[in-house]
Amino acid sequence: MVKPPVRGTVAGFVLRLARESIPRTQVSMAEALAVDLGTMQGWESGRRPLANVKAGALLALRRRLGVLGADPAVVGLLDAAMDADQIIGASLEPADDIGLHPLATWVHTRDTAHMLAWALNGVAPPALTGRVTGPRRGPAAAAPLLASEDRALFFDRLRRTAEVARRPGGGTLLHRQALYLASYDRGPEAAAWTALALHARRGVLARRGWSEHWAEARSTATALARLGDPQPLLDFIERSLAGDDTAEAANLNYWAYWLGGVRLPQSDDQFMRDRQLTGWDPVTLLRGLTHGMHQAPGYVDLYAHTLWALLAAHPWLPQASPPLARDLAQRTGRLLDEGVASGRARHELDTVHYVLRDRT
Repeated sequence: MVKPPVRGTVAGFVLRLARESIPRTQVSMAEALAVDLGTMQGWESGRRPLANVKAGALLALRRRLGVLGADPAVVGLLDAAMDADQIIGASLEPADDIGLHPLATWVHTRDTAHMLAWALNGVAPPALTGRVTGPRRGPAAAAPLLASEDRALFFDRLRRTAEVARRPGGGTLLHRQALYLASYDRGPEAAAWTALALHARRGVLARRGWSEHWAEARSTATALARLGDPQPLLDFIERSLAGDDTAEAANLNYWAYWLGGVRLPQSDDQFMRDRQLTGWDPVTLLRGLTHGMHQAPGYVDLYAHTLWALLAAHPWLPQASPPLARDLAQRTGRLLDEGVASGRARHELDTVHYVLRDRT
């Protein structure tokens, strides 16, 4: 059974940023890592994908980067970059068995999604704000952006994968993740296809509370919001999330995983059903929600409800990190002043704002 090929462009670019953050030249870096210059150049260009490096050597490389003084925030994105490269490779040159597609074998995280957006649309990840330089003279690229023909091929084959996965036995995880990533295609025809495909799944949005299709419904609603239609997400919050204990726990568990608060990769959506909320740190989730708040219609309502639910589940959080609580209080205050949230979300933001100010 042949596995999908691995690309290395995104991880190679992140490795280059790590080297430049020290700063070192390729020659100096190759010497410090005890590899030849051709290997260093191959890693950074993607010709020799980092994901193909043996696990022990890759671990040693990460540790050596830290010793040499590389920016920890950049080094910490290597895993997500390699994940993105695997998804790109599997989409450009799909295997016969779609069950081998990386979107079918693990739930991807926000960092991976940001790496893919970087490669597909040239949008630098927020985690690298201020760390990515602008256009340069010479051949060095300013982003790991795929060539236009590769981007077109990626999305075309991703849409085909989503269609195949929709068939019986095709794989729920693969279908929902492929369909969500298809919403990254900015072309008008592609957006129309994605919107049609997403609206075809609106039946899952009609279910109340938790169901086996809950994760698919959430993904469908958020993808439609990305395309400019926030109403399905507002309906999802009202109908399939608010007031249902299992759904509320699933939402918090998913956010913790999405924001990198769950250390182990998950092969399916079952981890969301943990009503005890174990496996992640509430302060880490609060920090991720605070710093990653999205103000687009629909998204801000999901953030507001999630913050409200997190503080309801862990009322001690403001005292655990007063500086973080004060930061969030300022942010929620601005959102309330700007009036960007719906009625429910505004009430929840008001509650969160009051709790944060009262307990810090």
